[in-house]
Amino acid sequence: MADEVLLTERRGAVAVVTLNRPARRNALNGELVRALVEAVARLDADPDVRVLVLTGADPAFCAGVDLKEVGGAGGGAPVHRDPWPGTFPPHDKPIIGAVNGPAATGGLEIALNCDFLVASERAAFVDTHVAVNVMPGWGLTVLLPQRVGLARAKEMSLTSNFVDAATALAWGLVNHVVPHEELMDRTLALAEAVAAQEPAPMVRIRRTYDEVAATTAGAGWELELEVSRAWEPAYDLGSMDQRREELVARARRSRPGR
Repeated sequence: MADEVLLTERRGAVAVVTLNRPARRNALNGELVRALVEAVARLDADPDVRVLVLTGADPAFCAGVDLKEVGGAGGGAPVHRDPWPGTFPPHDKPIIGAVNGPAATGGLEIALNCDFLVASERAAFVDTHVAVNVMPGWGLTVLLPQRVGLARAKEMSLTSNFVDAATALAWGLVNHVVPHEELMDRTLALAEAVAAQEPAPMVRIRRTYDEVAATTAGAGWELELEVSRAWEPAYDLGSMDQRREELVARARRSRPGR
């Protein structure tokens, strides 16, 4: 319904989640944050969902915290204080961000908490925490340097300058930039490719990436080796051969002129 602050739609094994406060540029109020947290938890627990796509109702992805609500009678930032880091509750299923417009401050943090991003040519990214005298609490200082490097992350935070879609692609903040009208189709194609993978190893390798990112390089090598050894009993050579043939066939179909 149009008056819902968050919309969810199923497309096969893909769940599309849309921030839906377009008149406020999808700014985060308490209701929207709670709805987003609840939707991610619910969809992650749904056995028929394999991947989530997160986007915003045009014209913006998310303008960050709704300063009008913060300055209202209730006061206080509309953020959750749950015992997990980042914007989403713990989850196993990948979340792909389809950034359709500006992603500012808290909205940038929501984008960074996605596994990877596809951006419209209209997308832009900005961190204004310093400008509005607020400290980030959803992982900005951890996740932004992982994407763009420490010096560029500091530049974004210390200048509050906008980074356009082309620059975001060059810096590694987003994986792809596409024409605005193609954003959902291109993102859904990637989501469907993810959804076609075997669920158990997909969940495990995604978790391994996150675990390795949270430790040192040396410890990461050891962690990956431990995971690999523990996974060996799950190997099925017959199934591996079948999946390999399916991947080769898919690659052939994707080649131009084939």
